[in-house]
Amino acid sequence: MKTEILTLLKETEGYVSGQELCDRFGVSRTAVWKVINGLKDEGYEIISVPRRGYYLKSVPDILSESEIASCMRTKWLGRQVVYFEETDSTNTQAKRLAEEGAESGTLVVADMQTAGKGRRGRSWQQSSGTMISMTFILKPEFPPDEASMLTLVAAHSVAKAIEEETGLTASIKWPNDIIINGKKIVGILTEMSLSVEQDCIHYVVVGIGINVNLTEIPEEIRETATSLSLETGRSIGRSKLIARVMEYFEKDYEQFLETGDLSGILDSYNAHLISMDREVRILDPKGEYTGISRGMNRVGELLVEREDGSTVNVYAGEVSVRGLYGYV
Repeated sequence: MKTEILTLLKETEGYVSGQELCDRFGVSRTAVWKVINGLKDEGYEIISVPRRGYYLKSVPDILSESEIASCMRTKWLGRQVVYFEETDSTNTQAKRLAEEGAESGTLVVADMQTAGKGRRGRSWQQSSGTMISMTFILKPEFPPDEASMLTLVAAHSVAKAIEEETGLTASIKWPNDIIINGKKIVGILTEMSLSVEQDCIHYVVVGIGINVNLTEIPEEIRETATSLSLETGRSIGRSKLIARVMEYFEKDYEQFLETGDLSGILDSYNAHLISMDREVRILDPKGEYTGISRGMNRVGELLVEREDGSTVNVYAGEVSVRGLYGYV
């Protein structure tokens, strides 16, 4: 009931009467009063006026199951929210829940993550109230070799959501880093569990970390990382941004399921690609080489044109973009 009352208060421009809340949710005035007071204790500014009801004046930047759920406008993704004030890793928690039978679309969110994971096993810690640490569970029926494309779908969805919520221009560094004004602001880590007996996907977890309200970047990464608040000069509501990411991913994912590849987002992804028509350096196990990025293809490979005119389809490895992260 808490989520439903909060959602109604957000959707109503004026006052909502206590009697309307009682009638709509089939509860007593005392029950409504307890929910309203609980919301006030969490930081929601709610004005109570006799014979008029309740008016939601302001919403704090808090993460909770109710706050996230009240922002959600998806059909199925993120409709089940599991929230932790503190956890080691949302990916770890999501995998545990998936093993226990959590349904596809379940969203895990933490206000503070103590052992977050990135590519190549890199780890980091974060401060409470400053970041988005979120992971959602998918249980797709497509072949395992197509799962790697989900990371690119997620990158596109996050870039679009950030642009809508902040007004900033977000770029993608292939395959899945989100860049604003030349600095990284988002990391994405997708992990898959296979059902060996049936040679199919058991589940996939998509983990997303966003630097939101960090007011200071550690000195060792200050040249390569930033936050949304530093770039906009204001605090960004994390729950609204989480909901916006879910909305874009649900739409992009359903397109992906329909086409079986990235053709549905290809033009938009390449329009966001920071390396498009720029020199890139590829760190390949067989040897380093440079070329001109010509965009991503429909299966997620980066097309790199070499000096001799040949095109290499890059599907893995580190890609450096001239003028970014110190590559000159």
